[in-house]
Amino acid sequence: MVFIQDLHLRDGRTLRVHDSAADHELDSAFTVLWQHGSPQTGALLEPLLSAAAARGIRLISYGRPGYGGSSALPGRDVAAAATDVEQLADALGIARFAVMGASGGGPHALACAALLPERVSAVGCLASLAPLDADGIDWFAGMATDGASLRAALLGRAERTTYEETVDFDPDSFIEADYDALAGPWASLGTDVGLASEAGPEGLIDDDLAFVAPWGFPVSAVSAPVLLLQGVRYRVVPPSHADWLSRRLPRAELRLRPDDGHISVLEACPAVMDWLYARP
Repeated sequence: MVFIQDLHLRDGRTLRVHDSAADHELDSAFTVLWQHGSPQTGALLEPLLSAAAARGIRLISYGRPGYGGSSALPGRDVAAAATDVEQLADALGIARFAVMGASGGGPHALACAALLPERVSAVGCLASLAPLDADGIDWFAGMATDGASLRAALLGRAERTTYEETVDFDPDSFIEADYDALAGPWASLGTDVGLASEAGPEGLIDDDLAFVAPWGFPVSAVSAPVLLLQGVRYRVVPPSHADWLSRRLPRAELRLRPDDGHISVLEACPAVMDWLYARP
């Protein structure tokens, strides 16, 4: 059972929070906060819940602004996630926690670590984007559709909105292992993406605009240990992003998964939880 509540923030917005500590039976447990990908609702998916339960971990997530019942925040940057997470943790009485994020959730997980250093014990990122100003890499190289959605975001909200109204999914973004994962253990992810998409593109557009703008913090400010997981056959976020992050984060460990793509890399989530648990 997952406890869902709407948290009212200082600026009047609502943040929809999902907490595996139903009835507070895990209140004192090691806690991991999940930063979801783009687009998702923020709901806790079954593979994550099962892995956390097997380890006695309290798992928390929330819908970023514009997703899954959380109020929109147009113009938000990546750093804004830390402000929301700080209020979330205060409301739930959680002093210290680890953070995990996949794909679009990766930058937001790093924001929490950079801006809440006394509270974040460690970070796990699966196929996270690097900042657009990452020196030494061609940021778009290797992306499916040549990163068309992010290129549209560079032109502003209107152009990104127009792109969203006309785009069709490129099936070559995923490899066979991704489709196998979606047909099997990660079927709930496909369902959740569908729910997020049906609710409208606002959260996704705001995510993309934030990714291509200054993030609001340097990644070098992340003092916590960071585990980077990257599928080598990934065509949504190329491996060059993980490599760049591994060289700029002060305490990073990079693990490459040669046979994984965009979805199948999520099968490493239990191993990431083990790594986080060992760094309380």
